[in-house]
Amino acid sequence: MEMVLWNALLSFLIAVCGWIMREKSAELQRIQILLNRTREEIAKEYVTKAEVHADINRVLDRLDRLDAKIDRLMEIKNAS
Repeated sequence: MEMVLWNALLSFLIAVCGWIMREKSAELQRIQILLNRTREEIAKEYVTKAEVHADINRVLDRLDRLDAKIDRLMEIKNAS
């Protein structure tokens, strides 16, 4: 009788531990999915360093061209 009681108790404890581990595993999987979605959303919202440098270089090129045009206008005005 004592052996049956121990078997039942140990079976119950193992079942509870198994259930807890399954629940924790499911929660961990859910958190990993949420983390991956967050990473995807962050990638959509922010620009990369290369994109920033490319945009800044375009702006600086335009400013250089404007500066050259202003210099030419000043030379033409001073030459007259």
